Amino acid sequence: MALDETRRITDLGTLKALAHPLRLRLYRALSHAGTATASHLADQVDEAVSLVSYHLRRLAAHGLILEAEPQSADGRERWWQVDRGLQIQDSDFRDAPERAAAYASFTRLAFREHSEVYERYLDEQPTWDQEWRAAAFSSQFLPRLTAGELATMHDELTEVLKRWESRAMAAVEAGDTDGRENVVLHLYGFPTRP
Repeated sequence: MALDETRRITDLGTLKALAHPLRLRLYRALSHAGTATASHLADQVDEAVSLVSYHLRRLAAHGLILEAEPQSADGRERWWQVDRGLQIQDSDFRDAPERAAAYASFTRLAFREHSEVYERYLDEQPTWDQEWRAAAFSSQFLPRLTAGELATMHDELTEVLKRWESRAMAAVEAGDTDGRENVVLHLYGFPTRP
């Protein structure tokens, strides 16, 4: 799944389907795995397979995930994959209070999920080898920008990320998988006042 392959979510039903805590965790786990069954994902999220299956079907009903080609000979297993990346913007949900509230609820849930992923890394940091520990980073910058400059910065950073993702995908397709791990990048850009 490439960064330029995104689906813009604008309908309230799809946003609400993704704004369920377990569904968001399943979506992220499936994004990392590439393909997985409900059994695989149930182990990762520590929930019953039947519950995970139900929530995967809800995600699929909204087109957020799709069935994948079977990865084993067991025809009873249903394999899933993420359809593509998602884009969810405030501007698409400002037109009604219920839509604005749903967007705010989703973004808070997504931020908590991002924080949990980073905290998990911090807890597991000693188990990673020194090369990965040295490469990992957390940065904060406080430039004084206009809204237009912030939008341009976002576009430029997105282009850099697309370029790196394309390089990584090409390397994996060429068989260069040694030492490669999933890497999480969370970027936020927002105004603030002292």
